[in-house]
Amino acid sequence: MTDPSPWWHPDRHADRRPALMARNRITAALRGHFSKRDFVEVEAVCLQVSPGNEAHLSAFATEILGADGVSRPLYLHTSPEFACKTLLAAGEHRIVSFSRVFRNRERGPLHHPEFTMLEWYRAGEDYTQLMRDCAEVLALSAEAAGTRVLTHRGREADPFAPVRRLTLAEAFSEVGIDLLATVAADGTTDRDAFAASVARAGLRVAEDDTWADLFSRVLVARIEPSLGLGRPTVLCEYPVSEAALARPSPSDPRVAERFELYACGVELANAFGELTDPAEQRRRFTLEMNEKERVYGERYPIDEAFLEALAIMPEASGIALGLDRLVMLCVGARHIEDVLWTPVTGGRP
Repeated sequence: MTDPSPWWHPDRHADRRPALMARNRITAALRGHFSKRDFVEVEAVCLQVSPGNEAHLSAFATEILGADGVSRPLYLHTSPEFACKTLLAAGEHRIVSFSRVFRNRERGPLHHPEFTMLEWYRAGEDYTQLMRDCAEVLALSAEAAGTRVLTHRGREADPFAPVRRLTLAEAFSEVGIDLLATVAADGTTDRDAFAASVARAGLRVAEDDTWADLFSRVLVARIEPSLGLGRPTVLCEYPVSEAALARPSPSDPRVAERFELYACGVELANAFGELTDPAEQRRRFTLEMNEKERVYGERYPIDEAFLEALAIMPEASGIALGLDRLVMLCVGARHIEDVLWTPVTGGRP
């Protein structure tokens, strides 16, 4: 279906402008919030040797021409994460970044090829502090937008209510699957046992499905739609195989210090207790790129400078929050392009 007029048509812009002004108020309020808490705002360079090494993230590739005339490949980053962690290694303690990031193969009601990622990092602080941060960010954003409720496509959540904490094991148990029974102490997974559990739960299982494929299928089909209804939800303690950048939990090596924040069934943020072991990080990146090559026929380079910095990075926690999605929920927008000042041209899919 073709939009009745382009986003820049005066009548269309007039309809969009209240949401865009709310976006500005939210951004200003968040900047003030982090400044008052001694966070330093940083700017991460968009051009990177590696755009990130997660199997299912696709990047925009480009090149840089040196003074010698030789072309060398670079990528637009999919997150400022590598740059921010390098700044922690350099000696920063609390940093925040409002970064334009770029992800290819992603466009839809909740996805846009260029969007804004709000990331903040706390050196020497536990990742559970980020959960408390999320509660403050939600309440502050709602206040700035002038609303008492977050909404998305008929679903609601109270941004001022206590955030519910739910582990992945608990969430899978609610749909009849014993998730951690198929995860060993060293993090390896039992694909066949998991496939049998998924099939018993009534979901499709294909012969070439990996454990990770099945994990994602259950999460998307049975768990995510009910998260963050009524009040925001933190989904935590991911299996270590699903947390490539997070450190294992000291209380259970099968799970990692990772959580995601949901409201109105929408994923808003992804957080880690950061992995700081460069050898283990290289191993995980290699596994991710092997999977990327299997699925998509390509792989991205590993940023050697980042791994060098990781060796001296302090213990830290960090989180990436989709600012555009947060604005959507605060103003009740149905499509991400309704809260972008200048969407990428080409129309909605």
